[in-house]
Amino acid sequence: MPEYEAVIGLEVHAQLRTKTKIFCACSTAFGQEPNSNTCPVCTAMPGTLPVLNRLAVEYAAKMALAVDCTINRRSVFARKNYFYPDLPKAYQISQYEAPLAEHGRLRIQVDGHEKVIGITRIHMEEDAGKSIHSAAENKSFVDLNRCGTPLIEIVSEPDMRGADEAVAYLKALRSILVYLEICDGNMEEGSFRCDANVSVRPKGEQTLGTRTELKNLNSFRHVHKAIEYEIARHIDLLDDGERIVQETRLYDVDKGVTVSMRGKEEAHDYRYFPDPDLLPLTLEQTWLIKWSEELPELPQAREARFLRDYDLPEAAAQALTAEKDLAEYFETAVAAYPEPKKIANWMLSELLRELNLARISARACAMTATHLADLVRLIDSGRISGKIGKQIFAELFATGEAPEEFIKRKGLVQISDTSALEAVVDKVIAASPAEVEAYKGGKTKLLGFFVGQVMRESKGQANPGVVNDLLKAKLG
Repeated sequence: MPEYEAVIGLEVHAQLRTKTKIFCACSTAFGQEPNSNTCPVCTAMPGTLPVLNRLAVEYAAKMALAVDCTINRRSVFARKNYFYPDLPKAYQISQYEAPLAEHGRLRIQVDGHEKVIGITRIHMEEDAGKSIHSAAENKSFVDLNRCGTPLIEIVSEPDMRGADEAVAYLKALRSILVYLEICDGNMEEGSFRCDANVSVRPKGEQTLGTRTELKNLNSFRHVHKAIEYEIARHIDLLDDGERIVQETRLYDVDKGVTVSMRGKEEAHDYRYFPDPDLLPLTLEQTWLIKWSEELPELPQAREARFLRDYDLPEAAAQALTAEKDLAEYFETAVAAYPEPKKIANWMLSELLRELNLARISARACAMTATHLADLVRLIDSGRISGKIGKQIFAELFATGEAPEEFIKRKGLVQISDTSALEAVVDKVIAASPAEVEAYKGGKTKLLGFFVGQVMRESKGQANPGVVNDLLKAKLG
């Protein structure tokens, strides 16, 4: 049997964080009553005309600049014609032959290796509505709130060779969008979603195989599983001498398989033509210069700075800069207590665990960055032990209480006074004569036993270092 390689290209739709839609003044707020954020323009009433949202253009151009695209000073809006109940115009305003930007690139890292993924184009378009199917009522409903929401579509080159590379590319793309504050990156709400084009070919072959398009991918985990399943399905078909059908397939989350949805459309099926109601979009050079100067420090640049300025391990720098909120939380904490490695360790273990359990961002959590810094300072100063710090972390995270006030209120201040601990050490030694004799007979590993007994007697408040010194002195 031949050895195969996968060829993957991704089409990513990112919803722009404008307050109003791309061609009208309706709100883009998520979760409103169905069909409440609509007007004659986005519901395609006869005689209405679209007016382009300037901020949407700025956001789209900033994303293009962030991934090294060539921005076309002149781009054209086109009508993409197809019929579906959630598309009242029976066409979608998009861009086709003359997109906003082309020929970009994005660096990703997979298993310690860097790879550059080409970006074919970035174009602007409007979103469609949402169809809601009720099996219980045997009815379908249409919510047009999303109609006209501004999107950018980011189309990659078929440069990815596996599910790991596809997910790494998606995560890097999402991170940039969130850093730019032009998209919230919420996959569950559909503001960041992707379709994957997957094919396989014998290794060494240059001709592309027949591709299938995967839809309904609303999490990184689903993207990974769907692509891996589809690659295996293609290989099985080829090995059995069967033909791969070019089609669009849905990922069934419950069964972990892809299922056929419809035949895959080609560009000519949509009968694109320039939208007669919209003039070509012409960008002034001064705008592009201004937008370029406004770009923030992007994730990969921030990661390089964290490595250089804070001397963090590469994995820690990557994890801390993947989310903008997390990176800013880290820098605020380090400014309050300049121990970057210790701050990073607490963030990547305790803080991330609690954030994931609460399903919130670092910006939204009650425990401030300065309070985290205070907690690490209290541990370093010996006021509390690291063990106590871990035990109280969840409560501090939930309440947002200052660590100093919390440990005083709970009576958790670590005991480092030798005279205060001597009585506890003497009590433990007196209660363990057999262990004392064994220790003096050469079984020095029993020191851990004695430390544990002292910690138990002191309810975890004894300073372990002081306890060790006292025990060694008294046991001889």
